[in-house]
Amino acid sequence: MPADPRTAVATVCLSGALDDKLAAAATAGFDGVEIFEPDLVASPMSPGEVRLRCADLGLSIDLYQPFRDLDSTDEARLAANHRRAEHKFEVMRALGTDTVLVCSSVGADAVADPDRLAAQLHGLADRAAERGLRLAYEALAWGRHVNTWDASWDVVRRADHPALGLCLDSFHVLSRTSEIDGIADVPGEKIFFLQLADAPVLAMDVLQWSRHHRLFPGQGGFDLSRFLAAVLGAGYRGPLSLEVFNDVFRQADPVRTAADAHRSLLALAEATAARGAGTDPVGGPAPAVEGTAFVEIATGGAEPALDDTLAALGFARTGHHRTKPVDRWEQGSARILVNRSGERSTAVGALAVESADPSAAARRAARLGAPPLPRSRGPAEADLPAVTAPDGTALFFCRPGVDADWAGDFRATGETDEVGAGIGVRAIDHVGLAQPFDHFDEATLFYRAVLGLTPGSAGEFAAPFGLVRSRALADPARRVRLALTVSLLRRGEWAPGVPEPQYVALAVDDVLAAARAAREAGAPLLAMPDNYYDDLAARVDLPADRLAAYRELGVLHDQGPDGAYLQVCTEVLAGRIFVALVQRLGDDDGYGWADAPVRMSAHRRRRLARRAVTPVSPTPPSHPAAAAR
Repeated sequence: MPADPRTAVATVCLSGALDDKLAAAATAGFDGVEIFEPDLVASPMSPGEVRLRCADLGLSIDLYQPFRDLDSTDEARLAANHRRAEHKFEVMRALGTDTVLVCSSVGADAVADPDRLAAQLHGLADRAAERGLRLAYEALAWGRHVNTWDASWDVVRRADHPALGLCLDSFHVLSRTSEIDGIADVPGEKIFFLQLADAPVLAMDVLQWSRHHRLFPGQGGFDLSRFLAAVLGAGYRGPLSLEVFNDVFRQADPVRTAADAHRSLLALAEATAARGAGTDPVGGPAPAVEGTAFVEIATGGAEPALDDTLAALGFARTGHHRTKPVDRWEQGSARILVNRSGERSTAVGALAVESADPSAAARRAARLGAPPLPRSRGPAEADLPAVTAPDGTALFFCRPGVDADWAGDFRATGETDEVGAGIGVRAIDHVGLAQPFDHFDEATLFYRAVLGLTPGSAGEFAAPFGLVRSRALADPARRVRLALTVSLLRRGEWAPGVPEPQYVALAVDDVLAAARAAREAGAPLLAMPDNYYDDLAARVDLPADRLAAYRELGVLHDQGPDGAYLQVCTEVLAGRIFVALVQRLGDDDGYGWADAPVRMSAHRRRRLARRAVTPVSPTPPSHPAAAAR
């Protein structure tokens, strides 16, 4: 592959009318598109006008798709299918594309005999070749008789026609856990087209899985770099194209979705190059991250509860920004900036990572399409490279060590964190970032690609008001960790809720000692229900005095296979932020998600108590049958 591989996207991936999709693909930097037939049918543009529009946008039309259910045991139906194909060929000539996707048949009349099927494909390939066109034959994972890539290759090989080749689709191959090593033995010139899609690993009907849950590369659980390496090893030199059916993507802003899609292909090509196939279009792996330099909490003004809590948790206000309303709080190597110039509600406004090469990290981020962060700064202030994450969080890159890049922006107050000795915060363990529903998968890919983080545990848990999806990311040394969450559905206003809650988890060596010292200093720690500790005693064999201390201090204990994750949380501060003191026992690599519903319920009870609000459930309508019972 060239340093910049040719990239394409199927119009089915994007929201909007055909013209919206084409414009979005061009804006994101794609070289070409696959025209999804229903998009063309619904467009007021003629095929010739679509061709001109793509040319104006600098897009090639690499594929027209799909042509379904060609083969048939009914000769009359086969003849009708050939007439239908003749029309499609004329559309293709007007579009200016030479390749059509032919899917394996799913109908009851599909041909089972491979030689008869090959003969029917050969006959259609003859008709296509007369017009200078090609057929790319694809095995649908739910095809009636041809549903694996090697079965489709067997038919193409039997047909033996120069205008007939394969379309390999990663979803159809990997969803069936097909062996892919043999792909490298297919002659490269017989692989006419390649379609790429990731997906979460789910146990469900493969058709429903395909239609609703495909993702862009790097957002799911498939080993796409191994798949792509096999295809490139066979000699394929066509575009890397995305075909993703996804309910969210089909409703989201097409420009943003296309940018996410293009980033996914660059990241995939980079990962494949690391396996020795193709070349890296990004320019090298992400520089190692060596820690979290600071977390910035942005507020719209004074937040006494936030300041008081940080002080009670042993943080010292060690600096005031020279030109901005920003305070620096420190304890150990944990640094939290409180920025009071924000216009939105309190949130994690910025995250700064210590990078082995900040400039290279920023260049890499730009290469992956991360928008640069516009920011104002004084003449003597540090010029930290920064980009904007999908959820609006600013991501800064700085050199390791507090004095390296940005400490000079603050006037020292003279305060020290000696008061926090009883708390014992060592560092920032991780940051919890709730995501908007439409951008959860985008955020996963962004942090994975831009920072070189590795996806960890993922799942769903039942929160008080619905399901919450979770995904962890961390560098191999676990020096930078992120916990991403999203509410799958949040409807109704009957109870006050926290929109997209976020938190900062602080690492301590002894959570009991830290919690006791924090409570004595006035930190608003969250109380947990007795039922939780009764259940914990049944699940985990803990000494009675330790369990009693947990109960007294509100400590949550999530026992995992390699250790345990202990945490004590503050109340929600300033609307949506809370702080957690966490201790990891053994080799625990979790985030306490098993206990999240208990913590969320406790947060809600505390909010209601502080607001003196009692939720009232809607009164159900009366019904005569109910009165009779």
